[in-house]
Amino acid sequence: RPTGTTADDGDVMIDEARTRDAVRLMREAAAALLASLDAAQKTSASAPFEVADQQKWTYLPGPRPGLSLAEMTTAQRVLALELLDAGCSAGGAQTARGIIELERVRRQLTGQSVAPGDDPYWVRILGDVSRDEPWAWRVNGHHLAVHVTVVVDQLAVTPNFLGAEPAVVPRGQHVGLRTLAAEEDLARALLAGLDTEQRLTAVTSEVAPHDILTRFDPVADPRALPTGLPHAQMTDEQRALLQHLVRCYFDRAPLEHANACWQRAVEAGLERMRFGWAGPDRRGLGHYYCVSGPTFLIEYDNTQDDANHIHSVWRDLRGDWGGDLLATHYADRHRRPVPSP
Repeated sequence: RPTGTTADDGDVMIDEARTRDAVRLMREAAAALLASLDAAQKTSASAPFEVADQQKWTYLPGPRPGLSLAEMTTAQRVLALELLDAGCSAGGAQTARGIIELERVRRQLTGQSVAPGDDPYWVRILGDVSRDEPWAWRVNGHHLAVHVTVVVDQLAVTPNFLGAEPAVVPRGQHVGLRTLAAEEDLARALLAGLDTEQRLTAVTSEVAPHDILTRFDPVADPRALPTGLPHAQMTDEQRALLQHLVRCYFDRAPLEHANACWQRAVEAGLERMRFGWAGPDRRGLGHYYCVSGPTFLIEYDNTQDDANHIHSVWRDLRGDWGGDLLATHYADRHRRPVPSP
């Protein structure tokens, strides 16, 4: 990770046919999962597309709407995870599954019993996957929130939240495991390469906030973030690192969608991106960073549990919950001529 191919000028090649293929595979995976469920399970797993709590989400522990993996058979869990895979790149799917596995490790480290398949993650499918109408699906649980909205042959994948507790496994069979290593290491490399004057702008506070500042707000407000250092005031090497960091988050999504998100960021002006850091730069101490641009924001925080507990999120300022796609879809449908009787 990242997997996207970016030219020196920031442009990428986008294959719309591959996007349609990704949507088709997603639709097939959702339909296969629903077909495997009994009536009671299907009632739990399904909801109308415009359900009242459509944009309510969290990354904290606790139950979610939907059908949990723990309530599924082994075969059904396989189908649910295949749906999760369909909403991610290959690397993104590996990381998302790694977070589910890390939750088992966390529970074992704290003395909890962990039964096979007893994973506190919920799947929910909104709308009718067999129709050419907007539909959506979510996989939510502790430190994992994947939200995908499908509008005809296009998709949106944000809010996208991945967390890691512990960030570095301290002991046991998986000692040393780092599930979100690139998210930390790329930002540290960028910070380390800044000169004294640049750091005065980039480092916005000596103390990191306790958590990401946008939390699980339905609509992310970029004004909540520190200002930071503009892309335009960086060297070419620093800009390349910042772009690599942004792609690390975008590349959680299927490749063509990640490329499309990157292209929108390029068109909005890479020089308008900013990088902010809070807290010391020494490993093992609480730290935070954010990257913002006209089309997106990214936050990362590692302060809890003696700075061994990561929260990271990618928000699309135009397309969270498919907002831009839905606006265009409904506007086009409104303008479409009504057939004569």
